[in-house]
Amino acid sequence: MKRALVTGASGDLGSAIARRLARDGLHVVAHANSRIDAAEAVAAQIRAEGGSAEAVAFDVTDAQASAEALEKLLAVGPIQVLVNNAGIHDDAVFPGMRPEQWRRVIDVSLHGFFHVTQPLTLPMARTRWGRIISISSVAAVMGNRGQANYAAAKGALHGASKSLSLELASRGITVNVVAPGIIASAMADRVFDAAAIAQMVPARRAGQADEVAALVAFLAGPDAGYITGQVISINGGMA
Repeated sequence: MKRALVTGASGDLGSAIARRLARDGLHVVAHANSRIDAAEAVAAQIRAEGGSAEAVAFDVTDAQASAEALEKLLAVGPIQVLVNNAGIHDDAVFPGMRPEQWRRVIDVSLHGFFHVTQPLTLPMARTRWGRIISISSVAAVMGNRGQANYAAAKGALHGASKSLSLELASRGITVNVVAPGIIASAMADRVFDAAAIAQMVPARRAGQADEVAALVAFLAGPDAGYITGQVISINGGMA
């Protein structure tokens, strides 16, 4: 049974991805930043649905903590599917953005990508099969007011993933990015009402976490072996 690590698995999107990968037959390691109970809840739900899962908690911005946690996971065997979903918002218009807002958002999405992905790469390469999928955002493709930090962090994942895909393609490892638009969640519901969504999104609705999870599951599966180095938008037609 292949093992998958989903960072940020305690949120709406991360938990949907974790559940879908488990339904597809992977053993899922559900990650949370600090609250192991949140990760345990996702893992317990997966097991209740007949899947295989465990939980782990560590701060992806902490290089040492990440390395120690991943070392324990790798002691059991390689992680062959990695979904870099951890990320945070801390929005502000750029002239009023505090330095800590800039650093914190980039630290989680970009430095977290390195701290998690880099230790898993060689063990994955030795198996000559792997999938690395990073969750970005429409903000990194189109830009968004008040999110220069978030767009910069997620946009950097695009370049990193394209470069990494070139390094790993000969090892049977694909590296792709999924860039969702407005996805229904507690946070999105607070920011966007139905009228605003209808105006912004040609499909005139918010996407569902399960729709994003389905795309991630396809990229994580055997049929997507010739897709690599791509940034794939899932946004209801937003240009």
